[in-house]
Amino acid sequence: MTRKQQLLKRHRRNKRTALMIGVVLLVLVGILVAWWLPLLLAVLAWVAHEAWFADHLFYAPNEDYQYRFAADAELAGVRLEGGRLRVDPPVAPDATVVLAIKVKSTWLGRFFDPSIELADDRQTFERGVNGLRYLNLSGVDLSDLHLRGRHCRVLGTPRLWAWTHPDYRDQRVMVIAPHADDAELAAFGLYSQAEKPWIVTLTAGEIEAEHYQQMGLSEVEAARIKGRLRAWDSIAVPLWAGVPQAHCVQLGYFCLQLQAMQAAPDLPFASREAELSDVRPFRQFNPFTLPADADGLPTWNNLLADLRDVLLMARPEVIVLPHSVLDPHPDHICAQQAVMQALQGLEWQPTTVLGYANHLHDNDRWPMGDAGTGIALPPLFDAAEQLHPCSLPLTLAQQRDKAMALGMMHDLQPAPPFKRRVRRWLQRVLAGRARSPYGENEFFRKAVRRHELFWRL
Repeated sequence: MTRKQQLLKRHRRNKRTALMIGVVLLVLVGILVAWWLPLLLAVLAWVAHEAWFADHLFYAPNEDYQYRFAADAELAGVRLEGGRLRVDPPVAPDATVVLAIKVKSTWLGRFFDPSIELADDRQTFERGVNGLRYLNLSGVDLSDLHLRGRHCRVLGTPRLWAWTHPDYRDQRVMVIAPHADDAELAAFGLYSQAEKPWIVTLTAGEIEAEHYQQMGLSEVEAARIKGRLRAWDSIAVPLWAGVPQAHCVQLGYFCLQLQAMQAAPDLPFASREAELSDVRPFRQFNPFTLPADADGLPTWNNLLADLRDVLLMARPEVIVLPHSVLDPHPDHICAQQAVMQALQGLEWQPTTVLGYANHLHDNDRWPMGDAGTGIALPPLFDAAEQLHPCSLPLTLAQQRDKAMALGMMHDLQPAPPFKRRVRRWLQRVLAGRARSPYGENEFFRKAVRRHELFWRL
């Protein structure tokens, strides 16, 4: 069981315990006070839960984030004077800049998302926050920066780190996507500006096709058409960013089977829902043949052979893939490990490997805040690994292009379940959370931002 699954299991167990205690208290109120009062209190409790307590937050908001950065990246002489940040000497304008500061919520910040306003940006944190947090100041003019707390205060002595890095947009970039849309969520801004971008998608993403079952399809038919649509998405949508079809590859392996494949590299693992044991039906849009096209078997060894073939063909200088420490999705972890294994002993090696996180262990809402705002660093509570962030600023026009690319992805198009729509309405009305102007899926809020955040591996 992954850490994310353990946290979710504990979260659900605690909610069940709280629910049982609440039911007992309501019954006592009905017996001792009035029969109708428990009904009213139950409705009010449900509304309060949906508005303020429904986030999957698997840590206390008063915990400090724990990052470890290189000592030579930290700048001395950084201070706050009357809410204004003073930095000596000046920082390069294209550097990735991170500010560590304690953020303490006001009482309103327990009901409305607390945020720090800086220049024309705003970065948001957990309700009830009271701990060390890390602001992303990349692309911000630091010469006279005023930090304003909204439903929170900024306390303590700031620390600032800055990293310079090459412009990866001038290099050959390959984005590894475990599923169709992962490349767009994490790196559309980067690959849309890259000199010679490649997109390699590992799985068809065919499972969880209930949306297509509602059209009258069986479970097998729905899984197959979903896989075909997402395979098409992985090839076609990058064209919106100018990536030629010849540089887009769909490997067609099956969703949530990479872990099993890795454990038994010679054995094939069929789709869980599509009743397929051949990856070739999801490769029909590929511009060239690959080693596994010979037998179509969904094995780990075939996956490694495919990756080596594509790596030698593209010869990327920069590879962008999931960060296995930050992103807990099993397919994402296996995708990163597959690429690193495929690179072992290969005659071509990239100069840079960048990691991304489209999911988190501890906070399903990160990046917190509204679409179009900045991305603060994610929660992290283990400083064992030294991290090196790399932030790419996006203009408003680039954000809109990214939103349109996400809108073309079939998996992000279905309307959310009714309960989730009601929850978001309550949160807009009672908690002041704005909806994304680009779409209903939560990724339109989380991914269309002022930054794309990567980590040098």
